[in-house]
Amino acid sequence: MRTTRRGLSLLLVAGLGLVAASCGSGDDEPSAQASASSDGPVTITVGCQPPKSNPKEREGWDADVAAFQQQHPNITIQSRDAFPCINPDTFQAKLAGGSQEDVFYVYYTDVQKIIKAKQAADISQYVGDVKAVNDLRPDVMGVFKDGDKTYGLPRNNYNMGLVYNRKLFTQAGLNPDSPPKTWGEVQEAAKKIAGLGAGYVGFGEYSAGNTGGWHFAASLYARGGSMVSDDGKTAAFNSAEGKAVLENLKQMRWNDNSMGSKQLLQWEDLMRMMGSGKLGMMIGAPDVVQGVNNDFQGKFEDYGVTAVPESEGKASLSGGDGYMFNPKATPEKIKAGLLWLNFHELTPGQGQFNYARAKEQGRPVGLPIPDLYGDSGPGKQIVDLRKQYATVPVDHFSPYVAAQSTITNKLEPPKAQELYAVLDVAMSAVLTRKDADIDKLLSDAEGKANKILAKNT
Repeated sequence: MRTTRRGLSLLLVAGLGLVAASCGSGDDEPSAQASASSDGPVTITVGCQPPKSNPKEREGWDADVAAFQQQHPNITIQSRDAFPCINPDTFQAKLAGGSQEDVFYVYYTDVQKIIKAKQAADISQYVGDVKAVNDLRPDVMGVFKDGDKTYGLPRNNYNMGLVYNRKLFTQAGLNPDSPPKTWGEVQEAAKKIAGLGAGYVGFGEYSAGNTGGWHFAASLYARGGSMVSDDGKTAAFNSAEGKAVLENLKQMRWNDNSMGSKQLLQWEDLMRMMGSGKLGMMIGAPDVVQGVNNDFQGKFEDYGVTAVPESEGKASLSGGDGYMFNPKATPEKIKAGLLWLNFHELTPGQGQFNYARAKEQGRPVGLPIPDLYGDSGPGKQIVDLRKQYATVPVDHFSPYVAAQSTITNKLEPPKAQELYAVLDVAMSAVLTRKDADIDKLLSDAEGKANKILAKNT
């Protein structure tokens, strides 16, 4: 959802770089490099080179390509740039015609559809040479698997959290270093922030443009609920967890008066409110803070992020992106592509994790995404590098980071946008009508969702 709405600029939060470090093995060179060194010349096309409109990212990418080709003189990389990296109007046509790059960029939500349509190569017999794979978070690597077969590698991942204004917490007598862990605590904090005066909103929520349904899913997952059944054929959100999501919002909106009177909000609305310094809390991933800082006049030091309340031990709505391989790609191209992805996307200190260069370029360093490795060796190296070269207050993200080891990433449901549109109705009704009937709203949404899912099946 976020990638299509905000564009890739908010996802490219890590530096791109040159430092040659092995990932997760302790060896000087990954075994994949040795295995490919004897191969003849090979040229691969790679998607999602940063566009010229992002000169710093572009400069880093091009420098990395040059460094990689110096290490592997038998491999030539032909970069393909686009912004955004996926154009929905042409992406499916490229897949259907087999004209995608040898190493092509994908959103997590498209991966399983691509696998089922046989539009990506099975790389299982080659991916074992990339030692980093053994250290990747199972829920992240699992996105690119179908059974025991592997079809790609991750580049970025995120899951939702609770973004909050530390400055307002302090003004309201709350401890910004101890943010809410339950929805009850959110309610109490929201009332205190709203009590600061006219124009202050304790907690903000979306309810239009499919964003309401998107955040409904985020809150639902955090409570342990599901949007659809395990087989994806029927809706599952008309549940105790789904009802609790709406009842909580109804309480804050009408009983507590902590959500403000302006509703039917969409993505930019909450970002603008957060940047103005008048919004206390909202659901969002850590890169919301970057967006507020860059585009809505906020300041990094004023914000913090924690886990979505009550998500620990459960799940958080997640997403991300990565790379898959053209099914027409030869074994030589696949091996060369894996070498590049290992070099550029998966190694601490280089490629996207070259935080030294990112800091030198004046780009933000310290956001706790992507989290590809969890607490494994490479993950700890990346965390240490973020702290070493941080340009934003790393400690402000500590509550979010501390919770991650107990939270499972859970992807968006099938037909996500259509389901989100259906649930916008329920979200907007609860936030604009004091007498909204939650049971009826969920029942009506369930009926519409089942028709959508039946059509999908």
